[in-house]
Amino acid sequence: MADTKREIERKYESDESGLPDLTGVAGVRAVIDKGVANLDAVYYDTADERLAKASITLRRRTGGSDAGWHLKVPVAPGVRDEIREPLSDTVPRTLAGLVRSRVREAELLPVVRLRSDRDLRHLVDAEGVLLAEVSVDAVHAERLADDGGTAQWTEIEVELADDGDPVFLDKVEKRLRKAGVRPSSSASKLARALAETAPKKAKKRKAPVPPPEPEPEPEPETAGDHVLAYVREQRDAILELDPAVRQDAYDSVHRMRVATRRLRSTFRSYGKVLDRTVTDPVGEELRWLASELGVDRDREVMTERLTTVLAELPRTLVSGPVRTRMRTWANARRGGSRRRLIGVLDSKRYLALLDTLDALVAEPPLLPDAAGTPEKVIGKAVRKDFGKVSALVEEAIGAPPGADRDLALHEARKKAKRTRYAAEAASPALGAPARGLAKSMKSLTSLLGEHQDSVMVRVTLRELSAVAHAAGESSFTYGVLYGREEQRAAAVEAALPGMWEEIGSEVPV
Repeated sequence: MADTKREIERKYESDESGLPDLTGVAGVRAVIDKGVANLDAVYYDTADERLAKASITLRRRTGGSDAGWHLKVPVAPGVRDEIREPLSDTVPRTLAGLVRSRVREAELLPVVRLRSDRDLRHLVDAEGVLLAEVSVDAVHAERLADDGGTAQWTEIEVELADDGDPVFLDKVEKRLRKAGVRPSSSASKLARALAETAPKKAKKRKAPVPPPEPEPEPEPETAGDHVLAYVREQRDAILELDPAVRQDAYDSVHRMRVATRRLRSTFRSYGKVLDRTVTDPVGEELRWLASELGVDRDREVMTERLTTVLAELPRTLVSGPVRTRMRTWANARRGGSRRRLIGVLDSKRYLALLDTLDALVAEPPLLPDAAGTPEKVIGKAVRKDFGKVSALVEEAIGAPPGADRDLALHEARKKAKRTRYAAEAASPALGAPARGLAKSMKSLTSLLGEHQDSVMVRVTLRELSAVAHAAGESSFTYGVLYGREEQRAAAVEAALPGMWEEIGSEVPV
């Protein structure tokens, strides 16, 4: 199992290439010299540097106290998660999997070697507790491809101790700046190495100045600009969530599934902006991905709901090994479904979908309406979606209780989600009215989701009751829970007309 460490650090450079006295930093009692370590790291990437473009680093390092394979994934400016595996001759399968959404079918190659003489010091407080590690790194970089360019520099690195307060880094930086030390112009050693060892014909500036940052996306103006910005955001979310899903991080599956739904909804809502003859096949592939992601997610939702309703039940109404039976149901096939999900993320079909999304963003299938004003084109699309929700809600309210109403409410919920996502995409262009509609649709979706969860829980309770009965156990408690779920659904149905009247009184965008 890979070890993950949250890394919070800052990098600096100085013309003097030395470390100022840090004993004056507030909270620091002593600066302890930990000696010099010789580090040797080989960084891996694709030939076209896909990991570097995503600010991800993968290296094999020897020397120091943490020799091994390190994968660093950005979390926020100055914050990265470092995932470690023991030393081996080849890239560990776990780390290769975590970068597969970026690498796809390309080969991981050694691209840069960095050898560093690290002069390390510990900043400790009055009790001797470590506050931060400060190092002066003399770096020699060698490109392992192209013309094998080299570069050398010295930098200062300050890494916060585990569970430390990031405010402490501000105090250290204040002292460093006062001594003439300035923040590094490169985000990482690798970024600087790639810039300074690039083939001469590719260099645009003289070392050690790094190449300019990529040009930011222009501010959206047309309807197409706004829709594409939302599409790009969801594509990026899928890519960024892929490693978290592989690691089974909390809520990651749900968030990736939502991103796929947002994309599908956007393609359908804005069919006058993006050509549906192109996006519909992509939507079908997104539907497939969402269904694969939903295998574990649906069980997670049902497990949480069952656990909650059982905990609310008085002990006198719990008859038989109900908790054990529910726990067994919750864990059934989970291990297998996890393995299957990883297989999905490693599949050619999934990787081809990512390629398709990249191509769609790079060369979008824009229709003439894409050049129109957001107010006219986007507003019309959102109003159309809202009209569909309105018709479905009215149909559900008028239907008699039972299976027909359950189905109508479920369809209304799906359309409310679609309208919410359409309004989210419209919010940057249309402002408060779109944000208000998105908020209203979120509330409606939550209410109808409570009803749908009740429907699904009752299906599960019937299954559990049948299994318990076949095993000679009491099914009494399952019946009690079933009745309570019926009451929950009835409460939602009773609340819906009032909520809808309030929503319907609002003026759509």
